[in-house]
Amino acid sequence: DYMKVKIKKLNENAVIPRYAHPTDAGLDLVAVSKSKDKDGNFVYGTGLAFEIPDGFVGLVFPRSSVSARRMTMANCVGVIDSGYRGEVTAKFMPHLFAKPYDKGDRVAQMIIMPYPHVDIVEVDELSESDRGDGGYGSTGK
Repeated sequence: DYMKVKIKKLNENAVIPRYAHPTDAGLDLVAVSKSKDKDGNFVYGTGLAFEIPDGFVGLVFPRSSVSARRMTMANCVGVIDSGYRGEVTAKFMPHLFAKPYDKGDRVAQMIIMPYPHVDIVEVDELSESDRGDGGYGSTGK
């Protein structure tokens, strides 16, 4: 059995997301609108709203084709919480010689997955570990 996720079209041209291949993790998201925000980022609307079940999150990633377009997803990964019912959009920062997507293009992909809910416990000391407080680059090249 597959999990059911309800989707509402907010635009008559919206494309219901699908997997390009049966083994893909991400559902392709198609742009039905294209605009620019005040910072010069391209904002692509999908014309879709999702009802993601409680305990799950929709993560919006760029597609691999973005590398040839010289653009970066503005927030790296979009987080669509289960309580959000607005339009899912994807925002991209253009770089020099960017080749922006157009309406009708697959612009991003969404992976819907469970997440744990955790209880945060403040303590005075943390347990020891092999790594300790070694940060960036501490495990070698």
